[in-house]
Amino acid sequence: MLTFQPVILSGGSGTRLWPMSRGMHPKQFMDLGGETLFAGAVSRALALENSVPPIVICNEEHRFLAAEILREREALSDPGPAAPSPILLEPVARNTAPAVALCALAALERAGEAGGRDEDPLLLVLSSDHIITPEQDFVAAVKNAAEGMPPGRLAVFGVPAARPESGFGYIRQGEALDRGLFSVAAFVEKPDRDRAEEMLRTGGHVWNSGIFLCRASLILRELERLAPEVHKACLAIWETRQPDLDFMRFSRKAFAACPAISFDYAVMERTDKACVAPLPARWNDMGSWEAFYETSPKDERGNAMSGDVLERDCRDCYLHSGRRLVAAVGLQGISVVETPDAVLVTPRQHSREVTALVEELRRQKRPEADSHLRVYRPWGSYELLSAGDRFQVKRIIVKPGGVLSLQMHHHRAEHWVVVRGTARVALDKGEIILKEDESSYIPIGSRHRLENPGRIDLEIIEIQTGSYLGEDDIVRFEDSYGRIPSL
Repeated sequence: MLTFQPVILSGGSGTRLWPMSRGMHPKQFMDLGGETLFAGAVSRALALENSVPPIVICNEEHRFLAAEILREREALSDPGPAAPSPILLEPVARNTAPAVALCALAALERAGEAGGRDEDPLLLVLSSDHIITPEQDFVAAVKNAAEGMPPGRLAVFGVPAARPESGFGYIRQGEALDRGLFSVAAFVEKPDRDRAEEMLRTGGHVWNSGIFLCRASLILRELERLAPEVHKACLAIWETRQPDLDFMRFSRKAFAACPAISFDYAVMERTDKACVAPLPARWNDMGSWEAFYETSPKDERGNAMSGDVLERDCRDCYLHSGRRLVAAVGLQGISVVETPDAVLVTPRQHSREVTALVEELRRQKRPEADSHLRVYRPWGSYELLSAGDRFQVKRIIVKPGGVLSLQMHHHRAEHWVVVRGTARVALDKGEIILKEDESSYIPIGSRHRLENPGRIDLEIIEIQTGSYLGEDDIVRFEDSYGRIPSL
């Protein structure tokens, strides 16, 4: 029986889904009503018969978000003392070709350490930002491809084109192979509307899902043959690997020296070993608000609405409320996306141009480009409630068993008030227990630590005062999550 090694690529930033997707909390980790896109990818990986726990590669800033979801799904296996950690960390973004190569190297090493398994694992490369339903159709398509793929081939899954979509890449199918597979005649870049309509009329074209199935060794051989500079750089990166808790870190310098190129461009569009496997399922890459409109339920006037929304005489709109009431009157073909600190309003057909807006926010050094008011940490989260000259107020949630680093600040003092739960506070050389409605003062320069020893979330209000209140005014002395020095 074939054994699958799922690989989940999670390095994307999702700028076209601003303001919900931000640099520190991108689209694959957005809460979509109980499940994130990343969690959906993990579920698909685990649904495969005879698969092993997935290997994940993500930006190092998102490592705890990925680890928490893997742990919740019981997919964060103990790699053992010698095998690679299951989460590989990218210190800088270099697109998908280096990511796939490093995961192939990790899979080969993991398989070698396991001994009894196939020493050349069959990699199923998944993206962390897809929606694929129903799940059983996906599982059946993967099994069909694995059993029907000719030896020495790289399979890419093609989705039957349901509409003339200019936001997806296409594949023109060649000669028919076994079990519904085809050779690849050509890859087609994202077409304009007229070209997309023509391909839909003539047939023989499928959407390129960006999901791949291939032996790990073949991926590396093709990369060495077709993009040798990328292959050489990835081998150099791999030599710098260092385990860190559930993670595998790499040298920033070595990573930055690698060319930035997609796996499609580096390998799939140049190899003569590609074939197309059918994926007859509902699929979307969720790359824009238009994709969310397409996949959302709609009312009788074509409106897709989420959250606290009130509309009157609107048609064909996407209206999303994150916290506040969104009221819309007389709109047609408009997307409105509300978050606590930003609102996006754009014609639906322009939703893929949001990236330019985010670039302008970054040029202006606006925090809304990368951070939400709520910021997630491995121990819980904090949310900015109010800020002014020399003060700011935060709501801090610490999960049961969570513990902040032992730290101090040069420029600010803090006052903690417990709203719910129990807090253990270390202050200089002493320690106190705070219960609900009790408080503690943390002077400037004091070493301190906050911990939740209870079984429910600890909620505190933190009032900061001082001449400088930035998050980089943290000196860490001890940390349970490998964050020394301060990130």
